[in-house]
Amino acid sequence: MSRPDIIRAWKDEDYANSLTDAERAMLPQNPAGFVELADEDMAQAAGGTILTLGLICSLALSCITF
Repeated sequence: MSRPDIIRAWKDEDYANSLTDAERAMLPQNPAGFVELADEDMAQAAGGTILTLGLICSLALSCITF
């Protein structure tokens, strides 16, 4: 299996699932490992919340109003 195919399989779950059992067996372990976060953890992740102007102002050291 070529290096680009290995990287694509690591990044693209649909592509990885399209591989035969033998091809998947040849894939080396992804160096980043496997990470699965619970929904509760995802909700707390940066970017997981839409900030309103009021919340932004309360989080900032100073709030500039226009």
